[in-house]
Amino acid sequence: MSYTYDDQNIFAKILRGEIPNETVMETDHTLAFNDIGPQAPTHVLVIPKGAYVSHDHFCAEATDAEILDFARVTSRILSDKGLSPGQGGDGYRVISNAGTDGVQEVPHYHLHILGGRPLGRMLQKL
Repeated sequence: MSYTYDDQNIFAKILRGEIPNETVMETDHTLAFNDIGPQAPTHVLVIPKGAYVSHDHFCAEATDAEILDFARVTSRILSDKGLSPGQGGDGYRVISNAGTDGVQEVPHYHLHILGGRPLGRMLQKL
């Protein structure tokens, strides 16, 4: 499978320091920052620093270290923000959109962490 990465997307520019962000957490492999148009009281974007287009691309081609770091950063943010039900939080939602049908707006893999209020159903029942 072949993925085409656009190195001019907004997240690539953020990673290069061309566009500022409100960093929540940063490691060697991962950057997390607050969404500029939050859809919930907590709305954090988590992105790998590597050039991955979507979740499946990241899972197929990222190194074990990148995948583990991404997962651990996500877990630490959920804990730090008080969202994790296992630590007394009221819960959260994680979303990753991919491709046209998934309405992906930025062609760089990213995970949305949303929480801080009831979020309702994710999709309408058919």
